[in-house]
Amino acid sequence: MSQATKIYIPKDTAALAVGANDVAQAIEHEAAKRGLNIQIVRNGSRGLLWLEPLVEVETSKGRIAYGPVQDTDVAGLFDASWLQGGNHALCHGVTEDIPFLKNQERLTFARVGLSDPLDIDAFQKLGGLEGLKKALSLTPAAIVEQVTQSGLRGRGGAAFPTGVKWKTVLEAPADQKYVVCNADEGDSGTFSDRMLMEGDPYTLIEGMIIAGLGVGATYGYIYVRSEYPYAVKTLNEAITRARTAGWLGQSVCGSGKAFDMEVRVGAGAYICGEETALLDSLEGKRGVVRPKPPLPAIKGLFGQPTAMNNVISLGSVPIILAKGAKFYSDYGMGRSKGTLAFQLAGNIKQGGLVEKAFGLTLRELLFDFGGGSASGRPLRAIQVGGPLGAYLPESQWDVPLDYEAYIEASAMLGHGGVVAFDETVDMAKMAQYAMEFCAVESCGKCTPCRIGSVRGTEIIERIRRNERRQSQADLLRELCDTMVGGSLCALGGMTPYPVLSALEHFPEDFGLPPNKHLAEKAA
Repeated sequence: MSQATKIYIPKDTAALAVGANDVAQAIEHEAAKRGLNIQIVRNGSRGLLWLEPLVEVETSKGRIAYGPVQDTDVAGLFDASWLQGGNHALCHGVTEDIPFLKNQERLTFARVGLSDPLDIDAFQKLGGLEGLKKALSLTPAAIVEQVTQSGLRGRGGAAFPTGVKWKTVLEAPADQKYVVCNADEGDSGTFSDRMLMEGDPYTLIEGMIIAGLGVGATYGYIYVRSEYPYAVKTLNEAITRARTAGWLGQSVCGSGKAFDMEVRVGAGAYICGEETALLDSLEGKRGVVRPKPPLPAIKGLFGQPTAMNNVISLGSVPIILAKGAKFYSDYGMGRSKGTLAFQLAGNIKQGGLVEKAFGLTLRELLFDFGGGSASGRPLRAIQVGGPLGAYLPESQWDVPLDYEAYIEASAMLGHGGVVAFDETVDMAKMAQYAMEFCAVESCGKCTPCRIGSVRGTEIIERIRRNERRQSQADLLRELCDTMVGGSLCALGGMTPYPVLSALEHFPEDFGLPPNKHLAEKAA
């Protein structure tokens, strides 16, 4: 019998949502009907979400991409000799040569989409475990130093240097320490954590083990939001296989050093993305923000020193250890080292994941990768950094995507979510939504967030009803100042970012005159 032709069909949530399982069944049925020898591999998504389900066929020319494929397209694809890479309306050529993918710099996501995410042998053949092997030959302090020198910062909201956090945990005296992975990916327009957990779970596991070796922790938890059932299932199976392979347990890879881990599922509260509320939830309590200090690095989970990082931070650690701190820090600009997995969503023609070094611009992301708006209308406002991120007008689209540059522009990169809106958007309505979101998701611990968000919603409603617009706008700015300065955590402290940016750059949507300083600057 001839060698089976490999056909790759993603089992990522995004692909499943648009019929990937139906496509897989149709391909299997059609091949059997025609007596053709195929092997279906369920891989992770390549991140070209506008082409999902993206089916790849392994040929002598490389993996050829077809998409978006529906089950009704399958017979026609076989008729077009797609097993030999035949031409078809859905054919995009060699996958690696598709510009959206070819022009990326994939470090953290290097293996995602290449194989079955749970195939432990394929993971190692593709360079997996090299970072852990290197870490096992180093002292804890040397591991932490590598991460520090790489310039890796938290890939969540605060962008705190990972090495500094780890050093604090390492130097904190305690009989028990923990590693906690924050996988409560609740920001609108974000999906990179989910993609890595579903598409390359062993990279996250490897990163957590290295973190444990570096800070002296022997146990870890991955806190995953309940809305990610496929990620939870994949992680649990990957942890079981990693434990069987000897990567986890009392002697990691036969080293005599202990580290084990498990998955915990959150109930879906946005506030549990805040690290101290997450810790309360992990301990079985209601997720409420804790005052700081003490920092979690000193007194975290169960009162013990805890290294808390998000999925992309921990997933970036293996390549840093495998290839060295300098290799990673050579990417990026200024104090923003390495790459960030930007996620294009909203009114965008080519939505998906783009991993690039810091320093490109929003305009490049939107048009070179995203292809402009899906509606065909001009883009007007872009929210970067999730529901707490500022709305950026076109005048700011050429600012380099860099932590410090965005702080200077009163914006933030956050988790790398990019949500696009075209000219039909009502920015006063979006500002009101930001306040409503805060009111719904507040844990209620502090007054500026709990009460301020409700009052903010009422003020914007009055502005939209044309009730003393100018005085209400002045009151809204004062309220935002109070929330920024007085809130206990970033939910209340950063909700003013989208509100003030909408008020600043799109005053006409509030029925207000143009801001004088912006008009003078434009002139």
